[in-house]
Amino acid sequence: MKSKTVRKPAAKKPTKSTKPARKADPALQLLKLVVQAMDAKKAESLQVLDVSDQSSITDYLVLGTATSEPHLRALRVELEKVLDSNRAKILGMDAAKGSGWTVVDAFEIMIHLFTAENRDKYRMESLWKDAVDIPVIKLLK
Repeated sequence: MKSKTVRKPAAKKPTKSTKPARKADPALQLLKLVVQAMDAKKAESLQVLDVSDQSSITDYLVLGTATSEPHLRALRVELEKVLDSNRAKILGMDAAKGSGWTVVDAFEIMIHLFTAENRDKYRMESLWKDAVDIPVIKLLK
């Protein structure tokens, strides 16, 4: 007599994961938009520092250089557009006319824009030398 082999039922293939989709870090997404906007408006020497381990007031510093006071104003205006369109709160802003330095505090991101003379004078990068330098090219993708 022939015996029949009994097969086990095939295991069910997993369907779509029941885990919730991982959300992108909103601060990192906003950081990318800020850097892309500054790059599009020809800010020079863009530098991004992760200062989350060193600072209790912000996570990222964006440093950029404007070619002139009008360029500095144009960068600030574009920055405000990006932050407003993404519903990011601007906690503070210092953009005194003729100062050559604009600071925009968007809580997790603080943006410092300088004229070339003031960038060289204040050398913010050296104050945050323990911070992690984030390659700008990664944020432009």
